Amino acid sequence: MITEYVVECSDVGVTFNMSKEKLSSLKEYFLGFVKGKLMFEEFKALENVTFKVEKGDVFGIVGFNGAGKSTLLKIISGILSPTNGSVIVRGSIAPLIELGAGFDMELTARENIFLNGAVLGFNKKYIQEHFDDIVEFSEMKDFLDVPMKNYSSGMVARIGFSIATSTKPDILIVDEILGVGDFKFQEKCEQRINELMSGGTTVLVVSHSLGQIEQLCKHAMWLEHGKVKMIGEVSDVCSAYKNA
Repeated sequence: MITEYVVECSDVGVTFNMSKEKLSSLKEYFLGFVKGKLMFEEFKALENVTFKVEKGDVFGIVGFNGAGKSTLLKIISGILSPTNGSVIVRGSIAPLIELGAGFDMELTARENIFLNGAVLGFNKKYIQEHFDDIVEFSEMKDFLDVPMKNYSSGMVARIGFSIATSTKPDILIVDEILGVGDFKFQEKCEQRINELMSGGTTVLVVSHSLGQIEQLCKHAMWLEHGKVKMIGEVSDVCSAYKNA
């Protein structure tokens, strides 16, 4: 039986140039740039990251803050480009990264459902047909016409998750969303992910909650300082990570 991979990362590296100087204003930055006197040092967010994710798998990524987890998800989602290496993604992606990034916080939730849906590639007709389901799942019906700048982060999470999972994407990318909101909504999110899994959707999950990773995922990868520390069965990886 031939294994079908939907995500393949090969020797992926990401390097950022970090300013070595403390500049107090945009004017200082501009003058330094013009004079060629700005000094930078390289920061390697990811280095030689290689792994594959099978179709239908639920793949967890663990690691301490600054390990490169979110950067890797942005690479896979196409938000960032790798400095080196290659990424192959087969299928449609629904990314739940940086909640609120696809919203205009001055607009109401009702307006943002259509706006964010368009960002995710849904046409107006699709959103109209699924609008009631999105609102029902989010439990935000009473706040639909409130500007989202007045929403808490948990309320934003509800709307974002509901829109992104209103369809069945080939790949769902989840960055810490299960850690936002109350316990009951987290359970709903986990149930929705399980439904997507049963329909063949591949899920990549980053979470600081090892309990959620162990409960949801089949396999996992441990990142440390931008490098792959371990890949394998979720129980083995989480056990090693706990004992680090």
